[in-house]
Amino acid sequence: MEFLNYHHLRYFWVVAKEGGLRKAAEKLHVSQPTISVQIAALEGVLEEKLFRRGGRALALTEAGHRVLSYAEEIFSLGEQLLDVARQQPSARLLRVHIGITDSLPKLLSYEIIKPIFRLEQPVQAVCREGKAADLLGQLAAHRLDIVLADEAAPSSLPIKVFNHLLGECGVTFCAERKLAATLKRKFPKSLNDAPVLLPTSNTALRQSLEKWFQAEDLRPRLMAEFDDAALMKIAAVEGLGFFPLPTLVVKEAVVRYGFQIIGRTEDCRQQFYAISAERKLTHPAVLAITSQALSGL
Repeated sequence: MEFLNYHHLRYFWVVAKEGGLRKAAEKLHVSQPTISVQIAALEGVLEEKLFRRGGRALALTEAGHRVLSYAEEIFSLGEQLLDVARQQPSARLLRVHIGITDSLPKLLSYEIIKPIFRLEQPVQAVCREGKAADLLGQLAAHRLDIVLADEAAPSSLPIKVFNHLLGECGVTFCAERKLAATLKRKFPKSLNDAPVLLPTSNTALRQSLEKWFQAEDLRPRLMAEFDDAALMKIAAVEGLGFFPLPTLVVKEAVVRYGFQIIGRTEDCRQQFYAISAERKLTHPAVLAITSQALSGL
């Protein structure tokens, strides 16, 4: 039976954390060739390449990312074991890796994940933001425990994932104070030819908005479209145009950014999903997210 050499794994872990052999060698007080030999031995056992050259630094391969996730857990458990042996109070740390699509509003994202920080067990969350396709690829490779998105993963994906509807709400239109004061009058007709900031055309919210505009016979003047909801808010603060927000987070946006409400509609809906690699959810932090969202959104 072949056993994993944890000495080799630690060398790999330090190189991954430090981003290269030189810094890792300085931290471990050994030579760079020694580290290279140890990592090569680990790659031989795992039969996987863990690093590739990325300019002057070393970049993790897909296999390297998977191994790093396990290494984090292993060495965290080792530290907790030492604490217990020394009779120091310690609770096992629960790690959760969450992917968040960049089109999901940041205020809403935090509201969704907030329940994990109220668990009795200490939690360490790693939140990664990106495009849905990239995050779903990481989910399939088990580098993420869950992906939060504003639309379901399409059934045409070559990977198997499961959609869990967390909730939905209407849309509220907001703007900075001066523009909002003008557009409040005769809403929604006031939006016709008004400057608007919208999510990009490939998003579910944009498609829903376009249908609503058409139904109301509105043709707002598109000033800019954004993948990143946070950047859209910054443009709105500058008065570039009005923009849509999920009604659930409007109160927080008004307090935090000083936006004013123009009007709202329930005919245009935004949905929120948790996407998992397994049909049945078992991770305690993921269960906290989904159960609280289902009752609160």
